[in-house]
Amino acid sequence: MSIIKYLKYNKSNNGENNADPFVIQEGKMKLGKMKTSHRLDWTEEALALRGGEKETIGKNFNFSNLSKISAILAFFLLIIFARAAWLQIVKGEYYYGLAEGNRIRIERVEAKRGVIYDSESRPLVRNVANFLLYFTPIDLPDNENERDKIIKRVSEILGDISADEIKRILAKVKQGSLESYQPLFIADNIEYEKAMLLYLESVNMPGVILSNKTRREYNLCEDLKDSEQCVSTLSHILGYTGKIGESELAEFGSEYSPIDYIGKTGIEYFWENELKGHDGRKQIEVDALGKEKKIINQEPTEDGHNLILSINAELQRKLEETLSGALQKLKLKKGAAIIMNPNNGEILAMISLPAYDNNIFARGATNKEYQELAGNPDNPLFNRCVSGEYPSGSTIKPVIAAAALEEGIINEHTSFNSVGGIRIGEWFFPDWRAGGHGVTDVRRALAESINTFFYYIGGGYQDFKGLGMEKIVQYGKLFGLSSQLGIDLPGEADGFLPSKEWKEEARGERWYIGDTYHLAIGQGDLLVTPLQVASYTGAFANGGKLYRPHLVKQILTDEDKLIRNIEPEVIRGDFIKDYNIEIVRQGMRQTVTSGSAGSLQSVPVAVAGKTGTAQWSSKKQPHAWFTGFAPYDNPELVITVLIEEGGEGSSTAVPIANEILSWYFNNKK
Repeated sequence: MSIIKYLKYNKSNNGENNADPFVIQEGKMKLGKMKTSHRLDWTEEALALRGGEKETIGKNFNFSNLSKISAILAFFLLIIFARAAWLQIVKGEYYYGLAEGNRIRIERVEAKRGVIYDSESRPLVRNVANFLLYFTPIDLPDNENERDKIIKRVSEILGDISADEIKRILAKVKQGSLESYQPLFIADNIEYEKAMLLYLESVNMPGVILSNKTRREYNLCEDLKDSEQCVSTLSHILGYTGKIGESELAEFGSEYSPIDYIGKTGIEYFWENELKGHDGRKQIEVDALGKEKKIINQEPTEDGHNLILSINAELQRKLEETLSGALQKLKLKKGAAIIMNPNNGEILAMISLPAYDNNIFARGATNKEYQELAGNPDNPLFNRCVSGEYPSGSTIKPVIAAAALEEGIINEHTSFNSVGGIRIGEWFFPDWRAGGHGVTDVRRALAESINTFFYYIGGGYQDFKGLGMEKIVQYGKLFGLSSQLGIDLPGEADGFLPSKEWKEEARGERWYIGDTYHLAIGQGDLLVTPLQVASYTGAFANGGKLYRPHLVKQILTDEDKLIRNIEPEVIRGDFIKDYNIEIVRQGMRQTVTSGSAGSLQSVPVAVAGKTGTAQWSSKKQPHAWFTGFAPYDNPELVITVLIEEGGEGSSTAVPIANEILSWYFNNKK
């Protein structure tokens, strides 16, 4: 070959062998001498190119691309840091809550609801055990088949709720949302045997919780003397509690949970804040199935306050028996009665018939039970005492008489001749007695309910000027008509006082003198509630003070220690002169001694009152009224009775008042 590469030792300038063990040289290869200490491994040899030029073998790299690569790396690092900041700073609290929610939960500890007593400290309600089942959606299995097995088994045990219905309930909550950590109500009032089975099997059912809450039981009669049945008419007063609804939960917010109970009507509703108390809290650690493992921290409950009502349960029961017995004899079903203390506005008894059993709603009414009550034409859910609006009939006449006396339209000696009615053009306005009552003054007009007298003082006749519509409405409002009185019950009606403007707007007709005549005797468009009639009767009984009616008289701690008394509240006083009040009182007393309520003379004490017969339909019987007070000289009771379609007040309403007042004052004596 023309070129032979060989190795040769090359010496350094100083004569020493250099570091390169070989020199590539053209020609024949010669081996030089070399020191053993300078021999190098073949793997560390360097190759020399021909002509003495050296080449280095390695990878080439363009350093101009380094800035581009750095920019790309910086961009991706920026994305990572931004995402980390979003998760830890912006959403950190949210995800921390989710993470902690998988291990630590906050549960409410239910406060004991306050007890309600009658005026003699007899309990009218108690708290009883109630097994309640709820799901915690976040703890349910993610696997659909496993979740369906749990739902199916729960449905089989309960028996009265289908698996599809449970699924519909669960579908309202988005899995993984904050709401999924909240308890989701499934069923309550579960029978003991079913509850025990659920308790045992729920150990292996993640997200299924059986809780022992309380529910209300009403109408207790163990302490009543000679009582054979519970007082169902307390339902309209006490009301009932039920599972909180979505709208209520949205309104009250953090004060309640989706499985709580809340007052729905009656005292339970109106005094909810006092009765409920404040729930405690416990911080618990849960296992993978969502079951409680241990309590980390706990805040105590503050039990609800107890209430003492002005209602006397024995008087309530007697009034119910008397009213219901009278309705049965008359073959009627609807009526109302109120007994009130005229000196402070306390309601001692309140009956609305027909009534209902509030325990049905407390334990959870079935659809059939609710439809039977809601569809009943006699409307047993309706509290006629505070929500019913009726024409007053002649029970309004004491108010009209007081207004005429106060305005100087008449005095105690003013008299008119009743000849059976008065005629205005083609219209005739009759008295109830054909031929009239003869010459009469205000006392006799009240005692015998003489319409002609009230036509005169209400609307005027010929050259005599009466009160007129505006003054009648003005004094009606002073006595509490056409507005709520503020009783501590929901659903109180306003009643209604008509006006010229209302008639023109509502009916497109002008106001006639006949409208004023009708208003003066409690007919036409005038509407009152039995509570309003009882209240203004109380004003005549006590000498001229209109009290706010109320049912709760004391608020106690859960240990029955007094917190405060509910003080009487005067809505209006001194708006009628004492002398004018006394004249009306004398007329009401004369109603019993020589007028339309003469049968009340058999009562052991002196009674005063006013009967009423209220026309409301041309095809049906009028409503029967009586309102009065006793004893006359030192009144303790006001009693107001209404019988729907009862006819004459003197023949149907007065006997009820007679029986109650006789029973009360005989027993008291």
